[in-house]
Amino acid sequence: MTKQARVLFVCLGNICRSPMAEAVFRSMVQKAGLEQAIEIDSAGTGDWHIGRPPHEGTRKQLDSKGISYSGMKARQFAKADRDKFDYIVCMDTKNEKDVLAIIEDDIGGDTGREGRVFTFMSLLPELNIADVPDPYYSGNFDEVYELVEQGCAKLLSEIQRDLQA
Repeated sequence: MTKQARVLFVCLGNICRSPMAEAVFRSMVQKAGLEQAIEIDSAGTGDWHIGRPPHEGTRKQLDSKGISYSGMKARQFAKADRDKFDYIVCMDTKNEKDVLAIIEDDIGGDTGREGRVFTFMSLLPELNIADVPDPYYSGNFDEVYELVEQGCAKLLSEIQRDLQA
């Protein structure tokens, strides 16, 4: 049986950071030829934008890089996502707290990332930044893209190692 990984990116409204991460990661996974082994989705902890496409700033950023976001629509994180996804990657520490509250997490431990809820910036400890800034408020989609690109590359390397183990 072929190993698979399921990744969920989570932010507040699921229109800026998490769909950007989903699209960037999906592009990287396709380039690596792993689209059959890695399932990717995104969600928000809030319900304000359910059914909407990514934010215009996210779309412009992805368009400028030639990355598709076709068919992406905001959805809300659900408790059932805990059982569906191996990697629940929260774009900031508040999202992580909200996700853990929703799923009443009891995973705990430091035995690797699989099956765990963790922050996106934990993939980039060398930057000493706790949260991916929310461009919905700052408008800085360039900065967010740079962080997302770096973190997604690290996540893909980790998952590739996990799949080969």
